[in-house]
Amino acid sequence: MNNKRGKYLTTGEFAKLCKINKQTLFYYDQIGLLSPVMKNEKGYRYYSISQFDLFIVIDLLKDLGMSLHDIQQYMQNKSPESFLTLMYQKKEEIIKMRKEIEAKEKIIDTKIKLMEEASHLDFEQITLEHLPEATLYLSRNIENISDEEFAEVFSDFIDELYVSQLDTGFPIGAITKREQLLKGEFTNYSHLYIEQSNPKKDSPYFQAIAGAHLIGYHIGDDNTIQNTYKRLFSEMERLNLTIGEYAFEEYIYDTVVKNHKEHYVTKIMIQVRQREK
Repeated sequence: MNNKRGKYLTTGEFAKLCKINKQTLFYYDQIGLLSPVMKNEKGYRYYSISQFDLFIVIDLLKDLGMSLHDIQQYMQNKSPESFLTLMYQKKEEIIKMRKEIEAKEKIIDTKIKLMEEASHLDFEQITLEHLPEATLYLSRNIENISDEEFAEVFSDFIDELYVSQLDTGFPIGAITKREQLLKGEFTNYSHLYIEQSNPKKDSPYFQAIAGAHLIGYHIGDDNTIQNTYKRLFSEMERLNLTIGEYAFEEYIYDTVVKNHKEHYVTKIMIQVRQREK
């Protein structure tokens, strides 16, 4: 054995090379996944340098979520063809995982940007701003529906965002039509929406109308939101403005960052135009 030590590694040496503990190698040997190439009369185990590549493949497959049982099944039926098939399959899985991670990173970047912007807002202030055109993905109509129907529409909307990969990290908002606003039905929304940074072609989006919006912030839950709308309407009168086609609402602070409803903050954006003289 001494003459061959240059070609073989002890269990400890091989474990160190693979950056695992010896117990893992003992277990792999026990289940027939990776066994030493040689055992001497004293029971000492020795691994070949060539087995390191086999360990790398086992470790790679394990990291990609393949069970030890499935890896064993492959090891019992190894061939160049089955290896290529397995590698192509895992490559496709990695491509899919990479896309999912990149999408999640974009969502996180958006949420960071929105939260940092929110930290500089004055929630007591009402401003008249020109908003650029934004593309919104809409839910089914939710006017005058029951709580049960709303729960169904909301669930379907979330499913659509997931299946079509339309979650952009922007908050889910709600649209109210002019006629509901004029009747004081501020929570009788027409649609849910989520803004789309890079709209996909041939999708049923709603192209928000760019232009002047009166913007204010409601602190608290929906039960008192009419008070904030009254403030906005008063400001409209002062500025000689009238309501446009829609109002948009979306949370700035909600259950993600606040524990109590009375601390939630809703951004209200009402389309406005100059009142005719």
